[in-house]
Amino acid sequence: MSTYQWRKSTYSPNSSNCVNVAASDRAVLLRESDDPDVILTTTPAALRAFIRDAKAGAFDRVQQGGA
Repeated sequence: MSTYQWRKSTYSPNSSNCVNVAASDRAVLLRESDDPDVILTTTPAALRAFIRDAKAGAFDRVQQGGA
């Protein structure tokens, strides 16, 4: 497995429960510091769209448990 240079947001508290981000040649990788072996992979465009929609409130009414 390749070694990535993981970064933590400056908005994250100084504890172990934060999201880390790293970049590879083709993808953006995300992991939770509490469980660093689980890595989500996405494209830069998809991550930008997700952040844009989250800031706009697109997920504010998402309900758990289905429709």
